[in-house]
Amino acid sequence: MARKKVREYTGKRLLREAMKRIAAVELPINVAQVTQATNYPDLLAENPWLNQVKLVVKPDMLFGQRGKNDLVGLNLSFDEAEAFIRARMNKEVVINGLSGPVTTFVVEPFVPHEEEYYLSIQSGRLGCDVSFSTAGGVEIEENWDKVKSVELATGQAPTSAALAPLVASLPLELRPKMEAFIRNCYEVFDDLDCSMLEMNPFTLDPKSGQPFPLDIRMELDDTAAFRNGPKWGEVEFPLPFGRTLTAAESYVAGLDEATGASLKFTVLNPRGRVWLMVAGGGASVIYADTVGDLGWAQELGNYGEYSGAPNTQETYQYARTVIQTATANPDGRGRALLIGGGIANFTDVAATFKGIIRALREQADAIKAAKLRLFVRRGGPNYQTGLAAMQAVGAELDIPVEVFGPEASMTGICARAIDYIKVSAS
Repeated sequence: MARKKVREYTGKRLLREAMKRIAAVELPINVAQVTQATNYPDLLAENPWLNQVKLVVKPDMLFGQRGKNDLVGLNLSFDEAEAFIRARMNKEVVINGLSGPVTTFVVEPFVPHEEEYYLSIQSGRLGCDVSFSTAGGVEIEENWDKVKSVELATGQAPTSAALAPLVASLPLELRPKMEAFIRNCYEVFDDLDCSMLEMNPFTLDPKSGQPFPLDIRMELDDTAAFRNGPKWGEVEFPLPFGRTLTAAESYVAGLDEATGASLKFTVLNPRGRVWLMVAGGGASVIYADTVGDLGWAQELGNYGEYSGAPNTQETYQYARTVIQTATANPDGRGRALLIGGGIANFTDVAATFKGIIRALREQADAIKAAKLRLFVRRGGPNYQTGLAAMQAVGAELDIPVEVFGPEASMTGICARAIDYIKVSAS
């Protein structure tokens, strides 16, 4: 499961649409998004309610501390909201040590309220944790003792008995409404394949009496896009605030979008000395964690994986990008590239290695200049042929390649690679 954050605008849109579809409940949610490309007359024509109520404006950039940075506008007319946004669009801000421009805002009705509630649904290994509090808002951490939680096992229905501990402290007349809302949110959570849904705070709309999320955080399992596309509609998974893609990361992301396989590449340290080209998400975690456990996390150049049986051309394009990044700016110190993974079930190891070998031939001079040593470990269909081919191309190109079959441990190979780096630096 891949947990991907969505913007508040998207979370509220999905909650409103799914609640109506699943529970026939019309939540009083109106929400609009403003970016650098927004045409304000068009925005108003598409959302006439913007000129009928007072508004709240805030950045929709996956960061907090918005009020502390003068980025929240309250009780504004549409003209005032437009002026507020224009004055702050592209403003550089620093949040938790990360800096970047504010490029996306969310606009919604201003809802006067007194009571603030908290609701959180989080997926776990064996089910979901559902938490509720009557003391939501910015002081939720200080009032954490008031948060009540229950765990619903996978497949367990959110019955009245299961949810009763959450609403026990509410006045009797509020319990049925809140219980129904929590149950409906849980069903939305499950239906949309969410991994997290948090409302802090939500309140009761003074006109309809329906719960209204003042702030919402949502994460989706993006591996479920194949079945949830019609439900999600156009969903953006924005990068964390302050994070921009390198050219290499953008290129691999484009490859990933164009294939049924999985190709992932994130640069952690452009000058790192340990690089990964690992087949399989589980193996990539083992390699990365082992490098960290050995005390070399700061030298880990990247995190990534290729899986889902990419073809030879896709593997070549991926390998070329990884090698180009790993060999950039040689500094005379040795580097290691860990190639391989676990034992494949259906991926033809020899076929994927053909793409890697093609990339090695093209990048041989850069590999030598960067003192990059290759540590190859793989098992699965045709792995002997693939390993023999990797050994042969190393001898042909005069680049250092060490090959291992499934009898060698992945953790041991990480240690061997780090030992090489230590020796090359002495």
